[in-house]
Amino acid sequence: MKRITEHPVIPEYRKGKLVQFQFNGRVLDGYEGEPIAIALRAHGVMTHRYTTRRHEPRGVFCAIGRCTDCVMVVDGKPNVRTCVTPLRAGMVVQTQNGIESMDKVEADETL
Repeated sequence: MKRITEHPVIPEYRKGKLVQFQFNGRVLDGYEGEPIAIALRAHGVMTHRYTTRRHEPRGVFCAIGRCTDCVMVVDGKPNVRTCVTPLRAGMVVQTQNGIESMDKVEADETL
């Protein structure tokens, strides 16, 4: 795993406990509370979704939750911005194909 162990600006970085989660059927580990995208990157995962038309890979771009490049299906819910969503034990994370319309996602949540 690739992780920053010392940081020149942040004097003490407190990690949560080590937890397991699933990514595309594989069991991985990460620190509870860190962004999902960071846990994936530590395992070398750079592709979070593929574009609809040309099936091009996308990954973390802005890392502040403004763009949609890092969206993935998390616990069955599409369009989750993994750069700002905290990791929890037992999460099921999947690579996403395209981006679902937000109208459809909001309608599904009301069912």
